[in-house]
Amino acid sequence: MKSFVERYVKLIVVIAVVCGSASGIFGALINAPSMAIGFWRLTLALPVFVISVFVGRNKGLEQFKGLTVKDYSLTAMAGIFLFGHFFTWFNAVKLTNIASAVVLAALHPLVVIVLSLFILKKRTRLQSLIGIVFAIFGSVIIAGLDYQKLTQSNWQGDILAIAAAIFMGIYFFIGHVARKRIAGSIYVLLVFLFCWISFFVGCILTGTQLIGYSPRDYVYIIMLTIICQLGAHAVFNLCLDKVDSLYVSTLESGEAVSAILLAFIFLQQLPTWWQLAGCVIVVGGLIYYNRSEGEIDELQG
Repeated sequence: MKSFVERYVKLIVVIAVVCGSASGIFGALINAPSMAIGFWRLTLALPVFVISVFVGRNKGLEQFKGLTVKDYSLTAMAGIFLFGHFFTWFNAVKLTNIASAVVLAALHPLVVIVLSLFILKKRTRLQSLIGIVFAIFGSVIIAGLDYQKLTQSNWQGDILAIAAAIFMGIYFFIGHVARKRIAGSIYVLLVFLFCWISFFVGCILTGTQLIGYSPRDYVYIIMLTIICQLGAHAVFNLCLDKVDSLYVSTLESGEAVSAILLAFIFLQQLPTWWQLAGCVIVVGGLIYYNRSEGEIDELQG
């Protein structure tokens, strides 16, 4: 008999995507530098999984004993690439216009496809590729991208946004491979730990102060941790042994749709006609992709 997560995993991923889309709002509200934001969001998230692993019936120490050097290497790489994604993304939006950053960072499903093809020798169905292309194209429309905006943007910010997409794609891909070997709570704890270590070292190397920011910033960082770090990234990692990394990555690229809805609700930002049109295309592409993947599941089942 399937567990609750197994039965509703695709719905859970959609909810996590909605949670993740709130990061842009919090990023706009927090004045602290990205290195400090990353450090504190990981510092606040880690105790949740320390308690989950070591308290109760989980017998965390016994689970750790079963891990191999390869397992630790995979989690370390995933944590480092997650750090890379956070760092490049938050800096990209400061150096280029949001439209360019959103479009370029939404390309991570293509990274997952390439890695799956060349490393796992796994081919993607044409129907699934069509859905992915439509979802990415819809994101381009939502961002309101045009030639003038691209030429006016700072090339350094565009490169960082592309790097953010690459880091995200590799992060999802590693998670899919590692979660077949490592229990969910153990994997998330180790990934967040290595990501936290990366931010801690980054703060030291860059001389970023960790305290002294406004109470308002800390309140928003707490909310960012609960909604985006735990509600999105933790859930993504916990689901990667039940759905393909490309599925999670593709749905995550549709964050722009829920971001528009949240911006309307909390910031009273009215969407433009092209953003609404882009939403329709993104949703249509994701539905088509999901239908294609559903047919695969039925054949495999």
